[in-house]
Amino acid sequence: MPAIFEDRKPYLDAFARFAKEQPGNGRAWTGLLRKEGIERFEQLGFPTQKDEAWRCTSVAPLTRIPFALAEGGRTEGLTADVLERLTFEPWECSHLVFVNGRHARTLSRVRRSAAGVKVKSLEAALREDRDRIEPVLRRRAATQAPAFAALNTAFLRDGAFVEVPEGTVLEEPVHLLYVSTSEDGPTASHPRTVVLVGDRSRVTIVESYVGIRDDVYFTNAATTIIAGAGAIVDHTKLQRESGEAFHVASLDVEIGRDARFASHSVALGGLLVRNDVAVTLAAEGGDCVLNGLYVTSGRQHVDNHTLIDHAKPHGTSRELYKGVLDEASRGVFDGLIIVRPDAEKSDARQENRNLLISEEALVDSKPTLLINNDDVKCSHAATIGQLDEEALFYLRSRGMGDETARSLLIHAFVSDIVSRVTVSPLRAGLECLLFIRLPKHHPVRA
Repeated sequence: MPAIFEDRKPYLDAFARFAKEQPGNGRAWTGLLRKEGIERFEQLGFPTQKDEAWRCTSVAPLTRIPFALAEGGRTEGLTADVLERLTFEPWECSHLVFVNGRHARTLSRVRRSAAGVKVKSLEAALREDRDRIEPVLRRRAATQAPAFAALNTAFLRDGAFVEVPEGTVLEEPVHLLYVSTSEDGPTASHPRTVVLVGDRSRVTIVESYVGIRDDVYFTNAATTIIAGAGAIVDHTKLQRESGEAFHVASLDVEIGRDARFASHSVALGGLLVRNDVAVTLAAEGGDCVLNGLYVTSGRQHVDNHTLIDHAKPHGTSRELYKGVLDEASRGVFDGLIIVRPDAEKSDARQENRNLLISEEALVDSKPTLLINNDDVKCSHAATIGQLDEEALFYLRSRGMGDETARSLLIHAFVSDIVSRVTVSPLRAGLECLLFIRLPKHHPVRA
């Protein structure tokens, strides 16, 4: 086998074993979908920095580690106390817990809800809800998917399925907790999340990705959310993976007529992290909000790629991503807003703000607008800088110590994003966590 394919071989071998273990041995519709996924991955291979979308991020460290497919299901040591620490405090909501990508039934709690609401494992949905889930899984064909999404499809097995029927309001959030461990060597999991929200319905979804130790593992996650006409969807993703973990994730969202979608993404963990977010305003009057926060230190590398596609008229989008980068860490923000020729009266604003705490930290910021209609209102902006010296001087002149003044300014910078998280226990927990995590002092840059 040519050397160029060596990084794919462990995954092709793992797929051959995985496919034999699945019901139907590849003959069922899921088997055919998986086969399309692995063929697509074999064709593409892992992206390199020669690919424009990956020019600032190298996945070479990931390809050099022989990850085994995680078996999942092992819940030893995951007590109620441990889970409470992972979720900050008990919430009044449904919790679906997954260990290494597999549903942990004994750790989960699904509360009674309105008629027709489904909160279940994807594994169960593949058996019980084929008519609802197959069109969603095929809406972005595996034969056209990028490499990591194709790999996720190849190893499609479990994850979460949430369906809210037309005209239903869920007052309590649905929490999807993905826990990763790797006691016996590096492992990979490929969880898939599907959320279907009917017309005029409302739901809050929280995805949490956490590692309980500093294990080496690879999480390759994919989430699809479809919001019907007039629906309201609030989505929060909290990424607190192990400091040695690799986290690659995609979020694919379709917004219906007059529907509202808001996403709050907070990335704190992981050694190498890539988040791809694609939102399509697929009908007139759609509204989209993307908020993001990434806090990095050490050797961390966090890459956020976003796409907001104004496909129809009278759509509104607001995007704000903020980064705090310390030590020798690196951040990437690449945001694209497209306004299609028929999408008149679109209103879009995109911002990326970055705070460099150390001289070694780096960030690449590339906000982009692609406008194909003259009757629109669109803007974008990006900043990269250090703490404001005038603000520091003002605080010192009021008797505040240097370390306290710096900490206050950093917390003020991130609180703009944290305050937008709508789930109260999560917002309070994040505030406490960031108080501990954020850098306390650094010399002033000359």
